[in-house]
Amino acid sequence: MTVINPLKTPIIQQKIQWILDPVGYLNDAYKQQQDIFTANVSGLGNDSLVFVSHPQAIQQILTNDRQQFFANGELNNILTPVVGLSSLLSLDGEKHKRERKLLMPSFHADRMQIYADLIIEITDNVFSTLKQGEVFIARELMQEISLQVIMKIVFGLSEGDRFDKIKKLIKAILDRFNNPINISFLFYDWLKTDLGAWSPWGGFIRTRMALDELIYHEINLRRQENYQDNTDILSTLLTAVDEEGQGMSDQELRDELMLMLFAGHETTAIAMTWGLYWLHRHPEVKTKLLTELKENSDQQSANIFKLPYLTAVCNETLRVHPVAMLTFPRQVMTDTELLGQKIPKDTVLLGCIYLTHHREDLYPEAYQFNPERFLHRQYSPYEFMPFGGGVRRCLGEVLALYEMKLSIAHIITNYDLTLVDNKPIKPKRRGVVLSPDGGVKMIFNSKHNK
Repeated sequence: MTVINPLKTPIIQQKIQWILDPVGYLNDAYKQQQDIFTANVSGLGNDSLVFVSHPQAIQQILTNDRQQFFANGELNNILTPVVGLSSLLSLDGEKHKRERKLLMPSFHADRMQIYADLIIEITDNVFSTLKQGEVFIARELMQEISLQVIMKIVFGLSEGDRFDKIKKLIKAILDRFNNPINISFLFYDWLKTDLGAWSPWGGFIRTRMALDELIYHEINLRRQENYQDNTDILSTLLTAVDEEGQGMSDQELRDELMLMLFAGHETTAIAMTWGLYWLHRHPEVKTKLLTELKENSDQQSANIFKLPYLTAVCNETLRVHPVAMLTFPRQVMTDTELLGQKIPKDTVLLGCIYLTHHREDLYPEAYQFNPERFLHRQYSPYEFMPFGGGVRRCLGEVLALYEMKLSIAHIITNYDLTLVDNKPIKPKRRGVVLSPDGGVKMIFNSKHNK
């Protein structure tokens, strides 16, 4: 089998570095082969994967989704132990198309206004727990905000025993996979062995079973209620039917809810954390953003969402620190050519979001935080793609951006925060995503007097 632009790094070293230091791995690989290379890293159902970072090639891959490059759901097997085989992540072809169509109304832009007051209220409630001069970890606080938001939006729950139990179990599963040792269990099938409740995989299985029980109970409760007027996503999905009049089964609902709970809150929390970090590391950016927000303080949240400098700040945050490093994999269906390279049938390709976002030909001084670049140029979906692309583009993109923009705008307008120190913070693997190392330590100084 032809190996496309292999790396000089020994394979075992590649596997270890990908787990322990994925950003270092990608930067080293780019220095060796740049636009396209074979990555000998485990996972995704294939040991040799081809990473692509040139926008032209990424466009070719994402715009020929179903014919030449197939978004095979079986290749997304890293997260199936969490989100199951019936979520958008695992489906492909017509089943994926059907499920996506059923889910779309829940994430329509018109619904976002309903969530605005909720996001602000939860943000204030979480910040009200801080005392003057208290040091806190920004990622933990943002995660609490985002988890409460997603629980309310998905289940309609904001308090009580059911809320507390579900929240506790979600945190337990996330914490289990937040270090390199435990994440290895998702990458390597031979480690997925249940040796009892105290073993890593056995403990995960039992935690997941407990969460499943609560989610199925929630689904059954809602089916018995009159949920027609509810605005939460579960109620909306219970009314959704396909072209043949078929609704979603309990298994399908469970898997989609799990995907939303896990993909929909920690990723947003991490993005908000990076946003706060950069705004407080660069006071001139924060001052400029505050000026824009004050000039538009009488605007509704839908208009705040569209403010150009707020949008530029959030876009630059997602560019410098994309939460996801890669697009979802595509399987080559027929022998083809990419960037002058012959690509054999059945090769698995992944767009490398991280490397594309740090190309000097697209983003001069790519490692510098510079929101103005998004005011001076409009980037294509193959140059800037924090939410992936093609048929696998994140369905919750609008909700994630809405929450990120509203929360950041509200926090910097209403609370005085400072970084504990102004040292650069590097991205570090947290599960399958990238998170700020140490979580960003900040000091809560006071609430602004209006």
